[in-house]
Amino acid sequence: MSGAREIRLPGGRGPLAALRAGDPTGPKLLALHGWLDNAASFEPLFPELAGFDLVALDLPGHGASAHRAPGHDYAYVDWLHDVLDALDALGWERAHLLGHSMGATIASTLASACPARVERLALIEGLGPLGAPAESAGARLREAVAARRDLQSRNGAPPRVIPDLATAVQARLLATPMRYADAERIVRRNLRPVEGGFAWRSDPRLRLPSALRLTEEGIRAVLAGIEAPTLLIAATPAPPYFSPAQRAARAACVPRIEVQALEGGHHLHMERAAEVGARLRAFLAG
Repeated sequence: MSGAREIRLPGGRGPLAALRAGDPTGPKLLALHGWLDNAASFEPLFPELAGFDLVALDLPGHGASAHRAPGHDYAYVDWLHDVLDALDALGWERAHLLGHSMGATIASTLASACPARVERLALIEGLGPLGAPAESAGARLREAVAARRDLQSRNGAPPRVIPDLATAVQARLLATPMRYADAERIVRRNLRPVEGGFAWRSDPRLRLPSALRLTEEGIRAVLAGIEAPTLLIAATPAPPYFSPAQRAARAACVPRIEVQALEGGHHLHMERAAEVGARLRAFLAG
């Protein structure tokens, strides 16, 4: 892990786990991973960003960080406070943010909500949250409430036992196409030993549908509040949920943004770490 060490940080909703790598005297860089990933997804970038004091966070419910308390959910705006808690615990009044996918949506939203805390904003495969048209709000709310009640009715059921690491990796590959080695890296940090094998560490509530989503108009209004210089690295071909047209329309709302396309999959920061790292170094150096 290129000299990375495990650290624990206090958070308002429970302890946060992270991997810390690089130069402790270097510029401060907080990295936020994607949905159902964890801090290990940034390990391929650690050697590329060795000049930074890099902390890759396990977001709550992921990796080794605490889950939300029983009876609570993962409301989108709460992620902002988790990140601010981490910055406060590190003693970082201002830092660079690096986010991938869901981590990029959190980082970009935080940069708008708290511009004084963000020096530069580097995003990979994400800019703002997933949106939804206003007319879908009623159906979405019904679906989310039903799913939440169904999961609650199954509380206390024993976790599904996964016999070995290879089985867990294959399950992850069915959900997200990526290189085997990259999936294995993420999965290793997302398993806990149980009798007969392993169980997922991630909180099942992370899979629940969102009860509320902003409209595209609302998302663009939030993005317009980003003050930090911003870099967005986007995969080519683009995923269906983040089309080039949508990406361009959102980027047009950010005052100081550069968009770069790079051939690769959704986890291109893992599969093309050298190229992504070089672009990040150039941008973060100003």
